Amino acid sequence: MPARPLSRLRRLTADVHALDADELRGDVRRQEATPINEARRGARVTVTGRIRSVVYTPRETVPTFSAELFDGSAAIDLVWVGRRRVPGVEPGRSVFVHGRVGVHEDRLAIYNPRYELRDAGDLARR
Repeated sequence: MPARPLSRLRRLTADVHALDADELRGDVRRQEATPINEARRGARVTVTGRIRSVVYTPRETVPTFSAELFDGSAAIDLVWVGRRRVPGVEPGRSVFVHGRVGVHEDRLAIYNPRYELRDAGDLARR
């Protein structure tokens, strides 16, 4: 069977989450970003993906705003220290993120990342 009918069959039988992950992985390749599953602690990376969730953690000392970014291969936490919210960073939003990979609560994270919101193919630097 040729490859084309197989890919069409896969699309018809795959669940929505698998198709979304495939689309996100394709976007990572097109944008020449680092796949999150290849990001290593200490490395400077540019990653792209979709925000899955956001959490504000009030603390006695310094509040923290964090977001989980998923690119189809893995997820990484984006952590803003001293922030209650970050404009435009909300679930479902696509972003480019630049920063150094670290660890937050035993998960890969980028602290106080530089980010660019993506809207319908256009980038708006924030």
